[in-house]
Amino acid sequence: MEQNNYDVIIAGAGPAGTTAATLLAQYGHSVLLIERDRHPRFHIGESMLPMSEPVMKRLGIAWDKGNLKKGGAEFIDEVSGRRTYFPFEGKYRTFQVERSVFDKRLFDNAVAQGVTALEQEKVMLVDCLASHVQIDTDKAQYQGRYFIDATGRDAIMGKKLGSIAKINNLGQYALYKHYKLAETDVANALFAQGNIKIFLSEIGWIWCIPLTEGRLSVGLVVQKNAPDHLKKDALFEHHIQASAYMSELLMGAQALSEVRIEADFSYRNKQRYGQRFACCGDAAGFLDPVFSSGFFFAVKTAEFMADQLHQALLQGNEADVDLQLQSDAFYQQGFKTMHLLIERFYCSNLVENLFFESDRQLDIKQEIVALLAGDLWQQGNGFQQGLLRGRSKSAE
Repeated sequence: MEQNNYDVIIAGAGPAGTTAATLLAQYGHSVLLIERDRHPRFHIGESMLPMSEPVMKRLGIAWDKGNLKKGGAEFIDEVSGRRTYFPFEGKYRTFQVERSVFDKRLFDNAVAQGVTALEQEKVMLVDCLASHVQIDTDKAQYQGRYFIDATGRDAIMGKKLGSIAKINNLGQYALYKHYKLAETDVANALFAQGNIKIFLSEIGWIWCIPLTEGRLSVGLVVQKNAPDHLKKDALFEHHIQASAYMSELLMGAQALSEVRIEADFSYRNKQRYGQRFACCGDAAGFLDPVFSSGFFFAVKTAEFMADQLHQALLQGNEADVDLQLQSDAFYQQGFKTMHLLIERFYCSNLVENLFFESDRQLDIKQEIVALLAGDLWQQGNGFQQGLLRGRSKSAE
């Protein structure tokens, strides 16, 4: 088998993998990026957080290009008539993106900045040895100084080490579909605002994300057990049409896809790093998408990891099993904050008891907006500190 040597080998060319690859290449390291599929490929998760923008700037990505500006997030209970809006009016901008197009931009940008990238090649075996890492794919064999697992929910290292632990009490699975909307007043208002809308549902919650060119992403996240007589398409249609707003919005719409399902929901990887390897993005952990944190955690964990690894490669201590200890501590603060926020959403009537009341407590509202924007490492956020002092209902 042909053998090639690199400083860093990365499996998975989604946002986490391309971010880590690009930053390490910018530092001057030789990077091999291996992707089992081919871009563009469909991926859910179109709604971005403002705090992703600094990472995009480091990558050289102008993410306003071809994307719809996102004004903020609305939470709506149509039964009670209550609603609240969290505007993203801070230093950084954010957008709703078409992930297949945007992920390809990230991939092409990595290649343009010196990353060696291979598509339609599957990693079969990873050995992280004391002296080097060895990667076997279905096409070749490679050696490197360090391995990054960015394989998403395939989580190569987590499954190899048996370190994937399910997080309970959150959503069980998501059903979703894309549409082309008819030009109506309600559709025009949605696209003009660019907000993500989150509707409370008796079975979980519904997302409504406007995209460019009159398109819409709609999803139903199911928490409670569905009635036996409602399966997949019927379950999706029943709960989407139960929303008066969604029913009006989708009137005359053209379906652009079948109903898709995302299972294998929230989990953490209990061993995110070790001798000559680290995991980032969904390979490190995945949370219910109610606060749109998936893409943000992917690029932010990759940034933490790349910066730490760069210094280690320069110093020649990349084999240190505790190399990623500091970057992982940062990641864990953010992940735990978002986990507890999502858990309170499901288990403590967070929206009814706090979000809908937040206009009466503007300081609390500003602290909530900061977390929803992805500002998870600032000092002095009392609401975040309260979350972190609380206990999770699921096992740590």
